[in-house]
Amino acid sequence: MYTTSIAVQVLPDVTETEKVLAIVDKVIAYIDSTGYHYVVGPFETTIEGDLEGLMAIAKRCQEIPIEEGAPSTKTYIKVFHNPTGVLTINEKIDKFNK
Repeated sequence: MYTTSIAVQVLPDVTETEKVLAIVDKVIAYIDSTGYHYVVGPFETTIEGDLEGLMAIAKRCQEIPIEEGAPSTKTYIKVFHNPTGVLTINEKIDKFNK
């Protein structure tokens, strides 16, 4: 049972499209390395798990763009937390994926 889901959109402050994509790809690779269940969408990546772990992931998503050369980054994060459980990503979207 997942107690939390977050949606993360990372926008590194760089102008070159290729550099933006490379940085975002590194962020997604990091998310993949965490072992948490996630889905990449066109604007944001949704991740589900426990509150503490997801907050640590959100923090790390701030650091990666800076390490990759962006002078700053904007990150938009949505959090849904319910100690008794949240609807999973699959419960929310499987009906649309035919």
